[in-house]
Amino acid sequence: MLMTKETKKICPLCSGEKIIKGTCTCDMEWRGTRSGDDWDDCQCTPDNKCPACSGTGFVEEK
Repeated sequence: MLMTKETKKICPLCSGEKIIKGTCTCDMEWRGTRSGDDWDDCQCTPDNKCPACSGTGFVEEK
């Protein structure tokens, strides 16, 4: 049985972190969301699993 050697390299998109971190934008000029009696002036995107490596941190070299 012939085995092919597959090498893995660190994902260039997430740098091996497995996730793409979300970002927050804060601006006092506009109101964001309300938390109880307080207003949060920041809009944030959530962390997402890296689409290039499917959350493994590595991509296969062919």
